[in-house]
Amino acid sequence: MTFAAAVNPTIFFALWDGSDEKTNNGVPELKGQILQILRTEQKTVSDKRIGSELGIPAASVLNHIQELQEAGYQMSVTSGGVRLDKSPDALFPWEFSKREFKIHYYQELSSTMDKAKALAFSGCPDFTTVIAERQTKGRGRLQRVWQSARGGLYFTIVLRPNFPPALSFRVNFTASIILARVLRDMFKIDAMVKWPNDILVDELKLSGMLSELETDGEMISFVNLGIGINVNNDPTIVEPGATSLKKILGRNIARREILARFLDEFEDKIHHQNLDHIISEWKEYTITLNRRVKIVTINGHFEGFARDIDENGALVLEMADGIRKKVIYGDCFH
Repeated sequence: MTFAAAVNPTIFFALWDGSDEKTNNGVPELKGQILQILRTEQKTVSDKRIGSELGIPAASVLNHIQELQEAGYQMSVTSGGVRLDKSPDALFPWEFSKREFKIHYYQELSSTMDKAKALAFSGCPDFTTVIAERQTKGRGRLQRVWQSARGGLYFTIVLRPNFPPALSFRVNFTASIILARVLRDMFKIDAMVKWPNDILVDELKLSGMLSELETDGEMISFVNLGIGINVNNDPTIVEPGATSLKKILGRNIARREILARFLDEFEDKIHHQNLDHIISEWKEYTITLNRRVKIVTINGHFEGFARDIDENGALVLEMADGIRKKVIYGDCFH
């Protein structure tokens, strides 16, 4: 059971409905600032002092405090002020400083990809992120079902990269590299990448990605990148070849920290760093090369020896007859 499961959906939607750019007069930003003050002080802080720092009445501070309590934050409120005792493992917009109005958080969606597509077509900004505690119709590659029980981390990012469709593969490869690095650094686990962009630990699937592309003439209009990470859920009930961070580490993990760090590092890489050598970087983290693999596509399946990844992200297979075949899209099984 996760902290997030205890949040009342009715209360949540009264606080934030996830609709595009509905700022509620700065409610997400103010809640985040209040929490930041309380987390920094780690003691009782008067509502008057909080209000003075934020430029709002003390009564408004108490209203936000009450709403935060209703959303699952454990706080001690006395005549002397407010103390934050415990935060839920929640992914509310105000938990992501400077991203509040790009975060769209739901207790349940059919699919974060579907919601992100609607937002993308409506003109939402780059790096808009749709998060769901649970998906009823989550999907992976080749229209496979992505099991989305509570406790996992399920989100889709709307990206608007300034390059042609032929280079769209860079988005997926960059994301898988960054996620592997984040997981390695945060949890000291041997996170590796399986072509095209699954994250494995000890050959068990920890995370999967799915991207959908929309073009505008000769340029990309948007790429929606959906990611599912098994964090505090148990995927082995339906997928024996999967694992989760909780199973690996033996404890509950704060999902917010994973997502916040991934978004920051991924955005920095996409916007400010050279992606010309992304394939060579990706190869440093892959366990797909130099082994026999099975590839499944919508037209069938075939096997071969994974020799290389070409400059466009295609998997180069050596078939039994020695002929080399390039695979652009499909599921890979070791």
